[in-house]
Amino acid sequence: MKIAVSALAPYLDADIDPRFGRCQYFVVVDPDTMKFDTIENSSASAGGGAGIATAQTLSGKGIEAVITGNCGPNAYEALAAANIKVVSNVSGKVRDAIQNYKSGKLNASS
Repeated sequence: MKIAVSALAPYLDADIDPRFGRCQYFVVVDPDTMKFDTIENSSASAGGGAGIATAQTLSGKGIEAVITGNCGPNAYEALAAANIKVVSNVSGKVRDAIQNYKSGKLNASS
């Protein structure tokens, strides 16, 4: 399983970026091992459609869930179409969000 967390910096102890489509980075974590990779969001400075473009980028990476502060409706639909769960309204550190997701404290949006 891989979980992508929108982040302000490319590491586990970074703060969660409140924006999905315009976040600077995604920290992609295996919650079982806590090993991670980072994806720099090339759509962060897009003029429009950043959320959909970002969702499309993540859909090809084997990601099963996204944790973020806010995910707009178009991006949410694109993620749902790719069978990626969305957990929104999350703040704090990337590492803590992963732990909270693993322990069932965070639930996917409907």
